[in-house]
Amino acid sequence: MPRFGPKSKERLSECDPKLQALFNEVIKHVDCSVLEGIRTKEKQDRMFAEGKSKFKYPGSKHNIANDGDKSIAIDVTPYPVDWKDRERQTLFAGFVIGTAKGMGINIRWGGDWDMDFEVNDNKFDDFPHFELI
Repeated sequence: MPRFGPKSKERLSECDPKLQALFNEVIKHVDCSVLEGIRTKEKQDRMFAEGKSKFKYPGSKHNIANDGDKSIAIDVTPYPVDWKDRERQTLFAGFVIGTAKGMGINIRWGGDWDMDFEVNDNKFDDFPHFELI
C-alpha cells in the first residue's frame, strides 16, 4: 500500500483537516506526493512572477487559512511525477474528486476551475491544485 513520505506528511499537516482526511484516504489507493500546502508571501509572489499562479499574496487559497494556520488549498500529484501526462493527472483528479464527494468534502480542481466536467475549456491549468469550496 502506498504511503506518504516525510516531506508529503509535513506539507499535508499545513492543510485544513478536511484536506488531510481526504488525502490520507487517497494515499491508501493511489501513490501520490504532496507538493505544497500553505505558502509564504515570498513563495506566493514568486509563483505569480513565474506564471505558476494567477494571484499575488495573499490572493491564493494557499494563503487563506482555516482552523488557525491551515491552508484551504493543496498541490498533490500522482507519483512518479510526469508533468507531460495530462491524461494521468486528469484520471488522478477524478479519483480525488470522487473520493471527496464520498466523504462529503466539496473541492475544486485546478484542471476544471468552473467544475463543468469539461477540461478543455480551462484558460489556466493547475493540475496538482485542489481547494476547499
